[in-house]
Amino acid sequence: MARPLRIQWEGAWYHITSRGQERGAIFWDDEDRRRFLARLARMPERFHTRLHNYVLMDNHYHLVMETGEANLSLGLQWLNGGYSQAFNKRHHRSGHLLEGRFKAIIVEPQRWGLELSRYVHLNPVRVGRFALDKGTQSRNRRGTGIEHGSDLWQARINYLREYPWSSYRAYIGLEPSPDWLVCETVLSWMRGSEEDPRTAYQRYVEEAVREGIRQTPWDQLAAQVVLGSQEFVDSLRDRVRGNEREQRELLGLAQRPDFLQVIGAVERWKGERWQAFVNRHGDWGRDLALSLAYEYCGLTLQQLGALVDGLDYVSVSGAVRRFRQRIERDPTLAQAFQQISCQLKNK
Repeated sequence: MARPLRIQWEGAWYHITSRGQERGAIFWDDEDRRRFLARLARMPERFHTRLHNYVLMDNHYHLVMETGEANLSLGLQWLNGGYSQAFNKRHHRSGHLLEGRFKAIIVEPQRWGLELSRYVHLNPVRVGRFALDKGTQSRNRRGTGIEHGSDLWQARINYLREYPWSSYRAYIGLEPSPDWLVCETVLSWMRGSEEDPRTAYQRYVEEAVREGIRQTPWDQLAAQVVLGSQEFVDSLRDRVRGNEREQRELLGLAQRPDFLQVIGAVERWKGERWQAFVNRHGDWGRDLALSLAYEYCGLTLQQLGALVDGLDYVSVSGAVRRFRQRIERDPTLAQAFQQISCQLKNK
């Protein structure tokens, strides 16, 4: 199997995950988790990194990390290798603990850092017991899911707030932030809200629990290694130091459509200009455009809101959610979404 790209430079942001061998547990108890975090806490000084988010699950972990030097692989080898050796010694076992190489996605922070942070923090409730696992979400998108009451929603929220093995509690002020965790950068992207940044961030994350977490950042992933705009992808090409196959993967990425192209496609389908229907009460045209742009343009909810009369991300999120519910009941709208999607993919 081909090895994934390793794009490394000073100041790069990454989403990093590593899983247990054959999906086995890598944390057998809370002492294992404490030992892993203690090692993780040494990375900023040792490798000049900045850790923005983390979550520890039973058989894998997620990190959002910024590197001060081009040393991602070196730092992760130290983290994973050292933890694996200590784990084996403590539990009197031998053999591989982690499955192959860690996976690293390079991230355009200004565009995707906030949404990625939410994705990482929601991992504890993206499980079957809370009806937010991949299978349940797939059924919900097809309209074959089961409606759940407020009791389940409140259970999700309570568990998320109480979960001790992620950076979420520090982000929303339920516990002090350790020196090795950097919350300020992501929280600064909540600017524009009248709320305290921590309160606004908490609302941003927990609204996704109510909505059912219908989408993830990975819907916009390019070449399996980049989460960012087309301009960001273009800027990476001179930095790639992979083999010939890896060069072809990155150089061959398709251009994403921009928002004006989405508007033009919706105008042609409706047979009228954007300004005629964008603010028309009950009209589905604006919500169609927002849903398409969120799916294909690589824009965040906040960025989309800024392009549509300065809507806040809550309003944009609600518009996307309403439209997806509507197309499950309306074959004409479902056809519009499908046909325009095909047009945008072929741009």
